[in-house]
Amino acid sequence: MEKKHQVAVIGAGPAGLYGARELAQAGAEVTLFNRDIKPGGLAEYGIYPDKIAMKNGLRKQFQKILSTPNLQYFGNISIGDDADLSLADLRAMGFQAIFVTTGAQGTKWLGLPGEDLRGVYHAKDVVYFYNHLPPFSQQDFHFGSRCLVVGAGNVMIDIARYLIREAKVDEVTALVRRGPADVKFTKKELGYVAANLDLDLLDAEMQRVGENMRSVNQDPQAAKDFLLSALSKAAPKVSETKFSFRFLASPQAMRGDDGLLTHVDVENNDLILKGDATKPRGTGNIQALEADTIIFAIGDKVDDSFGLPTEWNEFIKDENPRFPQDGKSFELAGEENIFVAGWSRKASDGLVGYARKDGVNGAKAVLAYLAGLPKGESALSGLADKLASLSKPIVTSDAALRLYEVEKEEAEKRGVEEFKFDDNEAMLRAIGL
Repeated sequence: MEKKHQVAVIGAGPAGLYGARELAQAGAEVTLFNRDIKPGGLAEYGIYPDKIAMKNGLRKQFQKILSTPNLQYFGNISIGDDADLSLADLRAMGFQAIFVTTGAQGTKWLGLPGEDLRGVYHAKDVVYFYNHLPPFSQQDFHFGSRCLVVGAGNVMIDIARYLIREAKVDEVTALVRRGPADVKFTKKELGYVAANLDLDLLDAEMQRVGENMRSVNQDPQAAKDFLLSALSKAAPKVSETKFSFRFLASPQAMRGDDGLLTHVDVENNDLILKGDATKPRGTGNIQALEADTIIFAIGDKVDDSFGLPTEWNEFIKDENPRFPQDGKSFELAGEENIFVAGWSRKASDGLVGYARKDGVNGAKAVLAYLAGLPKGESALSGLADKLASLSKPIVTSDAALRLYEVEKEEAEKRGVEEFKFDDNEAMLRAIGL
């Protein structure tokens, strides 16, 4: 059998899929491992559910990638410490390079009192819940009548959108650490929830923070005009949920009764100038806000239990890479043959298009490394023995492709635009596993 360079790609989101194709088309034998049964990662389970055309377009591309020569897919396999396979296992099988594209699977918390109360959630888990990713899809989330969402980016808006348009709770308040001039969402994103804006509360909030904004050379009226600009093309109102902002506010503790959230202690901030940058600074003034649910949309971190060193929510990259691409390092510090890309390289940075580019560039770094190595025997035989010992269903490329077809057929039967299994056992039964 012809020898080829052997590469293990861990994670089948956009970075992993497009990176794996780049490697396979260059002649490497690529084995793509995925924790989930279905490929796609955040492109499948992170994009807001109604963006069906975008998702279907990506699924068609992913199906083509799964059919790429030299590429084998294995889903329902976890990699890491105390997982189905370890990084040491992969090396022992003969993989010459390991390309980590698992995204940011860790949960980023602030370490505040009360984070264990029911009603306190991380945005990633909620996004997985409403996008039907097992096992999150089976979890019992408590969305009470008064919901706080911490953050000022597109994920905060997505969570607010779900609470307003699907859960239809009574109140949604965005807690924003900075001021209204520093929000990170777009007018289009805000438009999904703008019809539910409580304009009286917005007026009062702008008056409250206006003087502080002017003291750091920010224009309160311009910031308010941006928020109101979303009204002209706002999505039609489907609930009576009141949506509001609480700016210059940082949660400090969650309090509850019988394990259930009832209040959040929030510290008021002041904007200050540090050089040319505007920063929030706590004032020590704490107020208790009644809340049944609080969801932290504050970014993500890589998985500390994966088996690689981390710092500041990321795997530690080599600051002096041998094979840089676009001036970036894709090489893990202290590791000869481990590379990272996508959110594994820089957590929560960019969307699908960015992840695709990063995966391809990371693959180019891997190929540059492999160019200095002799080609090796296939690692698949050793892998087959190990997978057989796991006594669990393994989802191959053919099985994953079958799943796409089964879900498409199920959607047609039900007369809906999209159908997704939200239970792993049902998914496996549907493809004969």
